[in-house]
Amino acid sequence: MDGTSSHFHGTLRWAIAGTGSISRSIVPDLQLIPGNHIEVVFSRDHTKAARFAEEFGLPRSTNDYTSLITDPLVDALYLATPFATHAAMARQALNAGKHVIIEKPMATNTHEVQELFALAEHRGLFLMEAMWMKFNPAFQHLVELLESGIIGTPASLRAGFGFPLIPDGGSRWDVARSGGTLLDQGIYPVTLAHTIFGEPASINARGRLRADGLDFAEHFTLEFEDGRFAQCASSMTEFLDPSAAISGTKGWITLPGMFWTSTTLLVHGGSWATMFAPDPIQHHREGNGYVPMLRAAGEAIRSGATQHPTHPASHTIAVFRTLDTIRHQVEEAAATSESDGHITHA
Repeated sequence: MDGTSSHFHGTLRWAIAGTGSISRSIVPDLQLIPGNHIEVVFSRDHTKAARFAEEFGLPRSTNDYTSLITDPLVDALYLATPFATHAAMARQALNAGKHVIIEKPMATNTHEVQELFALAEHRGLFLMEAMWMKFNPAFQHLVELLESGIIGTPASLRAGFGFPLIPDGGSRWDVARSGGTLLDQGIYPVTLAHTIFGEPASINARGRLRADGLDFAEHFTLEFEDGRFAQCASSMTEFLDPSAAISGTKGWITLPGMFWTSTTLLVHGGSWATMFAPDPIQHHREGNGYVPMLRAAGEAIRSGATQHPTHPASHTIAVFRTLDTIRHQVEEAAATSESDGHITHA
């Protein structure tokens, strides 16, 4: 190890890379947490960066990424650029000695994710994918309820994330700039399934690809030991029920839509009276919902940790193994259909 993590004292000073919708949610949430200060925002477009800094009251803006990651006034970076850029930009920041939180998905494949975590560990720096769902109070309460046995042994799960997106030529529709639905939306159902059941023993996936390889819909079944399974889907061309449910031998728990941001739980269990008419369990949302994750990450950095136990490297890597397999199966099925003369893309 050529660097060692150490306990951090004083104000944690942040840089924000990217001025899109995620940064617009992250910045005000970070500003709510004592002991954190946002020093500078980066965009390739200096006008956008300057406008963003003015709107959120940030001291500085820049369009020079090298100056951002070598800035001695910056301790940590929140990386919220298009995800095709994540691996390269995170690698530069880690090599420059910065702690990094990367907006999900943190990279485009398992190999990139493994490389980044290995580099962070080598440098003694904190690195985490920003899977805010896992830090939200309702989600953590869900895990506690499942462990309590209130619905018996969890046996199956269903979750979907799909909305018809306007084909506006943005990065979602550009395969070279983070296009597609699996990594952007499908990652949430997969992460949910992994959190509840672990890594699947087998995967069966199908989907639809555009001619250039952009994936715009997929559905997949993840099978686990003892017959447990998860049925999941993601799409950017049609609606999918955005709730999720985990079912067991004595009942089920619903996360109302949108399940990845839900502050409500419905526990269909405990008695016949509550089985079909449960009282909602409500949790408070702090800021835009990112506060719990950002607070936890800041505490981990201050403690000298290189990972956070709620969403460590092993969890992220396992999710990406599943995502890689889903993608591979969708592409294989599309290629087979094409060779058979069937149209599988738009």
